[in-house]
Amino acid sequence: MATHDATWRYRDRFGDRYGRTYFRRFGPGVVSSIGAGSYRGEPTPEVDERHHEALVTALSNGCNVLDTAPDYRRGRAEGVVGDALAAADVDRDSVLLATKGGFVPFDGERPADPSAYVREQFVEPGLVDPADLARGSHAMTPAFLEAMLDRSLGALGVDAVDCYYVHSPETQLAARSSEAVYDKLQAAFEQLERELERGRIGRYGVASWEAFRVPPDHDRHLSLARVLDRARAAAESVGGDADDHGLAALQLPFNVHMADAFTSAHHEDPESGEAVSALEFAHREGLSVFASSALMGGDLVEGLPPDISAELAGDSPAQRAINFARSAPAVVSALVGMGRPAYVREDLAAGTFDPLGASAFDAVFE
Repeated sequence: MATHDATWRYRDRFGDRYGRTYFRRFGPGVVSSIGAGSYRGEPTPEVDERHHEALVTALSNGCNVLDTAPDYRRGRAEGVVGDALAAADVDRDSVLLATKGGFVPFDGERPADPSAYVREQFVEPGLVDPADLARGSHAMTPAFLEAMLDRSLGALGVDAVDCYYVHSPETQLAARSSEAVYDKLQAAFEQLERELERGRIGRYGVASWEAFRVPPDHDRHLSLARVLDRARAAAESVGGDADDHGLAALQLPFNVHMADAFTSAHHEDPESGEAVSALEFAHREGLSVFASSALMGGDLVEGLPPDISAELAGDSPAQRAINFARSAPAVVSALVGMGRPAYVREDLAAGTFDPLGASAFDAVFE
């Protein structure tokens, strides 16, 4: 698992290449504010090889954040990430390794009959009850998360991950009431608190696509205040201190065209009752944000709106887009899909420029 001393050594090894705020605090140490995602790409051996080379390049050039999930690339991504981590000239304890649990993963390719696959691989062995599945593919019961963590640790070739996310809990809203989903989320957090005690995870979080960006009356909305309350209750339930819970991170999309995590006030501040954005809530509550889709699936490589681009530093549209995401409050790292070594070098070079300060970032939206 990542440690204070090892991550600081990593920072000292690469820090002179980058700007003053490139490395940021998370957990016991520091992490690069540009992270390597592993979501995109066809599930083929050729893409596996390319991604492996790109991830080794990233680790060897100042990126110590790796983000993956068991369902990415039809179940191939975790193995590639684990192999790259083992092959790179870096210590395991200098790298923040994050994965997720929630969606039923495939075994490298889409099965001919997905429903039969889920029944044979997950329902019949008792890993998940059909009643706990939403959309036939998502669960977050304690037993399922434990099994998924077992699977992830094996695929990654490690004994522990630094951050484990409950993946897209809003998917459960398709099958049950919001109150029932909060109950399930608390049960999931209780399991992750136990995994913290076992030493198999360093901290946990929630990775979401819509839940924290849509308004309270939306059928995919989840309240950050209530999520945080459930983490506190989970810590108490397993015999710990409510204020010493392990919920530390949020992952959500944030880029120039998907900025509602900053611009839309959909969450209630627990102290003041004021409506605030997801990023402002995270900032006030000390939750670290990992911004997914920083390049919007590659679309922003083609360019940004001219008025916004003019405010950002970088030699290319991709670098300016990454620096937009790195400038937002509470964002610790902007996650970028790194599928080719040449792209990795360009993306990481965004870190040689300073992101916008708070006032300048606010001014972009005026």
